[in-house]
Amino acid sequence: MKKILLSPNPYRDHDFAVACEAAKILEEHNLETVCCLPFHPGNVEIPSAPLRFSDLDKEIDSADLIICFGGDGTILHMAKTAAMRNKPILGINLGSVGFMADLEVRELPLLARLSTGEYVTEKRMMLDVGVLRGDRCIYREQALNDAVLTKGAVARVLNFAVSSDDVEMMRFRGDGIIVSAPTGSTAYAMSAGGPIIEPTARNILVTPICAHSISVRSFVLNSKSRVNIHPIGINNKAVYLSVDGGRAFRLYAADQIEIVRSNLETTLVRIRNRSFYETISRKLGENRKDEEQ
Repeated sequence: MKKILLSPNPYRDHDFAVACEAAKILEEHNLETVCCLPFHPGNVEIPSAPLRFSDLDKEIDSADLIICFGGDGTILHMAKTAAMRNKPILGINLGSVGFMADLEVRELPLLARLSTGEYVTEKRMMLDVGVLRGDRCIYREQALNDAVLTKGAVARVLNFAVSSDDVEMMRFRGDGIIVSAPTGSTAYAMSAGGPIIEPTARNILVTPICAHSISVRSFVLNSKSRVNIHPIGINNKAVYLSVDGGRAFRLYAADQIEIVRSNLETTLVRIRNRSFYETISRKLGENRKDEEQ
């Protein structure tokens, strides 16, 4: 690696202190750095030094790696852009859990390993999410975590018909439904009672949210499946689709949601030699309680 793009979330990395420390470590090991914000906040002052700030679109093609400073949301925000340009991402956790991030702030000195090639990469499957209205696709987005259909804040329960490859899987009343890639199995899907899937697996996970039935359960599908969701009889009810926690898109009667495996993949860089099971234990299990005490 020669050029590293630093992408700090300005609401997580206050005054860009962590990004500055990372830049110092990388430059001491002869790696070029440039700082590009993942989005443009209106009330954050950009310091004149010591970081070199530039525009993401201008710098990303010549970068060998993107380092995201923030929580999982920061990585999710960058994932589509990075996947489209075939650029790997390394996450520095400044959030609460940070499943996708590889390093904690106290582990920044390990960034020196990037200069000697002491790291591995792993591919993460993504989803292609589309909304069909009649014969037109009116919405399309890529997901690394999940696509979530939920009711409005005061709406009644919803009715869903869900099929895989044109065969109905389930029909239920409930608060919503989650379709996730393996990376998203430890996010909202897990909270809704879905199974945990190794993030490098190739599956599509379908998880109902608060289904009003004892017979409706999560399904783990193969990556070649095509999932179609039809909200039934929504009429004037508010139903929303959110992809990777992004801005909600309102759905209307007769809209169909189609989800398949994307042609894009997110590449994550791993410096620490941690297994997925160790990460689960450390982030969600008893070990996490010990760290917080």
